[in-house]
Amino acid sequence: MKLRVKVDYKTYSALKEVEKEYREVLEEAINYGLSNKTTSFTRIKAGVYKTEREKHKDLPSHYIYTACEDASERLESFEKLKKRGRSYTEKPSVRRVTIHLDDHLWKFNLDTISISTKKGRVFISPTFPKIFWRYYNKGWLIASEAKFKLLKGNVVEFYVIFKRDVKPYEPKAFIPVDLNENSVSVLINSKPLLLETNTKKITLGYEYRRKAITTGKSTKDREVRRKLKMLRERDKKVDIRRKLAKLIVKEAFESRSVIVLEDLPKRAPEHMVKDIKDKQLRLRIYRSAFSSMKNAIIEKAREFGVPVVLVNPSYTSTVCPVHGTKIVYQPDGGDAPRVGVCEKGKEKWHRDVVALYNLKKRAGDVSPVPLGSKESHDPPTVSGWLRAKSLHSIMNEHKMIEMKV
Repeated sequence: MKLRVKVDYKTYSALKEVEKEYREVLEEAINYGLSNKTTSFTRIKAGVYKTEREKHKDLPSHYIYTACEDASERLESFEKLKKRGRSYTEKPSVRRVTIHLDDHLWKFNLDTISISTKKGRVFISPTFPKIFWRYYNKGWLIASEAKFKLLKGNVVEFYVIFKRDVKPYEPKAFIPVDLNENSVSVLINSKPLLLETNTKKITLGYEYRRKAITTGKSTKDREVRRKLKMLRERDKKVDIRRKLAKLIVKEAFESRSVIVLEDLPKRAPEHMVKDIKDKQLRLRIYRSAFSSMKNAIIEKAREFGVPVVLVNPSYTSTVCPVHGTKIVYQPDGGDAPRVGVCEKGKEKWHRDVVALYNLKKRAGDVSPVPLGSKESHDPPTVSGWLRAKSLHSIMNEHKMIEMKV
């Protein structure tokens, strides 16, 4: 959490001295790591501590420790960027300095925050925002680490880190999630649920509006650019992805479940459209952003500490989860027939539901799969999920039938 505090000149000057010497130690630690080809905090500290302690006798020794940690983090980040071909310099440059603090360098209480300097401790009195009290009053603890940096106008920007003791996550079940163009299907307690996203309508609606704006006009025209800028297709889709991710992850967290997703390849849309000639369908698939939806769920799962399992997506909707034989889909006038028949058992399966059971099976679930029925039953579809409180409440509002297709 970021706190900004305006301090007096004396306090700011004392912190400025710390910043200056911290920068010098940080630069030496980075140079040592580069010359010795190491990113290890322990090795960097062992290599520079004695020399830097002699240079900066009045600086509290723990600033040298935290500067070495800072150098280690910067070098690791630089190495990752270098491997991806995204580094534009030969070595990491120190442009901005955020000073790392450990429990020896700062003390926290609700009245003041004290920080060690060359001239003793200085005290700052921040004003805490509402979000601070929201976390603090819910039992979150202040971590022993913190950071600060100096801004113009005698302003100190302080970073407080919250932590909370979390019980080990012991998974009790699986929640497979199948991503489709116009809906997302989930399986909870062997009951399937389809959550409509209306991505198809959003994509085509904005494409028609885009054509209406640009037809016969140049995209360099000021009025045309203004109208195009007002289109909010991306914002709408991002909003849907975030709400859907939160809905699924909260359900998994409350039921102590593992989320199962398809391990989509890089540039998934290109693989999906390579044999499709219909321009409109290619456009819809490209703008469905399957990987973005997957990444949104993974990111939210990390926030809640929910484990995610990625499985092979091949043939999840064309193989019977009971007999392991092919499911034959009869043409129904759509781009992808929704109901098929198992070649061996002759039971009927819905495309979205059979994918859920196959995902669950590939994640390691060995519980028996219920057989499909002889009649066609689509899983319940929910269109108002964006305003729903949880998947559990949705399941209660929409009477769920046992998985038959």
